[in-house]
Amino acid sequence: MKICFIMYPWERVDPESDSTLRLIHECVKRGHTVALSTVNNLTIRDSVAVAFCDVFLKKTKCPDLIPSFYKNAKFRRVQLPLAGFDAIIMRANPPLDTLALNFLDSVRGDTFIMNDLDGLRIANNKVYTASFQDTASEFIPATHVSKNRDYLERVFKESDSDRMILKPLDGYGGRGVIVLEKSAQQSFRSLLDFYIGGDEHGKGSNYVILQDYVAGAHEGDVRILMLNGEPIGAMKRIPASDDVRANVHAGGTVVKHKLTAQEKKLCKYIGPKLVRDGLYFTGIDVIGGKLIEVNVLSPGGIVRINKLNRVKLQAEVIDFVESVVHAKDMVMSRKNEFRQVIEDANAV
Repeated sequence: MKICFIMYPWERVDPESDSTLRLIHECVKRGHTVALSTVNNLTIRDSVAVAFCDVFLKKTKCPDLIPSFYKNAKFRRVQLPLAGFDAIIMRANPPLDTLALNFLDSVRGDTFIMNDLDGLRIANNKVYTASFQDTASEFIPATHVSKNRDYLERVFKESDSDRMILKPLDGYGGRGVIVLEKSAQQSFRSLLDFYIGGDEHGKGSNYVILQDYVAGAHEGDVRILMLNGEPIGAMKRIPASDDVRANVHAGGTVVKHKLTAQEKKLCKYIGPKLVRDGLYFTGIDVIGGKLIEVNVLSPGGIVRINKLNRVKLQAEVIDFVESVVHAKDMVMSRKNEFRQVIEDANAV
């Protein structure tokens, strides 16, 4: 197969913990032709969508050790047509440049893209999670998204809880997540001014999320990796003693985790919607059996879940990509056979 990863720059990869690198290594190890590009390297040439790519030079043997693989990787820079790839795996970090997706729209009929472009468009920020239909609030905590300061102040004041969570709409990795205490309500307006920003007319302002505090959040959250609507691995992230955020990049630690009955029920609830939206590989963050976020751009956790459970989740992901491409090829081959039968009948 010929696979293109649209991701962050190669020099920003951490070989010890990077999930994308594990996916790339799995593809190279299987003998696939692998190319790397970034959203900034997508372009149009003679009305054809192309990308400036770094293509792995195939060696006699792919190193088993990931750091060695990363250190010794050799590339050839070349401009390639995107429609020539069997699969394009989207792994760019948020926030998403939605305009960049327009370069890929023309090839979606020729190439399997994971995750799907329309899915990325609707789910690249936290509005996607907030808008899940869950009137009973069994799986989704009550969530408010707005840039109206007066409304948010009223919601906070009228809340029955002593705590709420405030965070930016397009943040990731735990950036900007804070716990609001009713006892410090006099500071809330100042926080909204900082997070929302903009001028007096609202120009340049940002949406924020105000969310019910879920009991047990101080004990950490659970990252679950979902593949084709099913959970394939999980870990619990425990925040540092002086931080509410459980993200590893924010100082949290990870421990082995077995899905609870409620977490399995949650996965079964949201799995079909993820698949319908073309979000085949995602990372969901769960607290107390409630969905907090859906990560669709470059969900991480493969390395740590692998170590905790002695598995290789990257193999499952690439198995899935291969199966989709194979099914697509089978359909095309069958169609060509039928076309030939019709052509032969016309020649008689």
